[in-house]
Amino acid sequence: MSGDDSVSGDGAAATGAAGTESRRLVHVVAGVLCDAERRVLLAQRPPGKHLAGGWEFPGGKLEVGETRAEALIRELQEELGISVTAARPLMRVQHAYPQRDILLDVWIVTDYDGVPAGLDGQTLRWCPRAELAEADLLPADAPIVTALALPERLTASANDLYEISEPSDHGRGRDRPGRDRPGRDRPLRGVFCSDLEEGFSAVAAGADFLVTRAAVPDEVLAALCAGAGVPVFARGIALEDAWQLGATGVCG
Repeated sequence: MSGDDSVSGDGAAATGAAGTESRRLVHVVAGVLCDAERRVLLAQRPPGKHLAGGWEFPGGKLEVGETRAEALIRELQEELGISVTAARPLMRVQHAYPQRDILLDVWIVTDYDGVPAGLDGQTLRWCPRAELAEADLLPADAPIVTALALPERLTASANDLYEISEPSDHGRGRDRPGRDRPGRDRPLRGVFCSDLEEGFSAVAAGADFLVTRAAVPDEVLAALCAGAGVPVFARGIALEDAWQLGATGVCG
């Protein structure tokens, strides 16, 4: 779950500004399940749990020795009683809660067997996509809503759904972030970036998603995807490779 309660030794250590080891980074996998009406399954954290009452995409912590896909299958079997038969990555995002830091690894579940049930005592509901932004999701899960509203491939034919600008053009005048809600009152706004600094600055200015100007090294793309907190679209890379590095899709 994105509000995972436990921190164990398999997480990567985070380093504070003074260079000392601080909290460990907990790697969490979460699944996006859709029904025949394209509604999305949400789970409510039960009383007594960290962030109780908040809604999230179901999942849990990666265990030592597991692959990401193995963790997803196990967690959804344990939490929902379903058997995942097909899934693919959607995005990866890092979030700092007051108590712990998590790396949320989100997957689209494209096929599964069984009927989801709240085996951990959690309440489940199928939420229409248009209502996800008002679903009281946990903070770490909010960027997933934007990712679900975007296609796997950004092309000129879909420019009525989004707009992409240079960093210097973003956040000026009437376009300053916070004046309206993305995806409802205006198109989603993307910003081009060439490196981590430019990408993170664009997010701070209110970008809904990022698009790399050209191909970047794998390690840079992975760091951008994990640290930006918004969906990232990559250039010069195969879609499946982009997914594995944490990107939501590709552009061009």
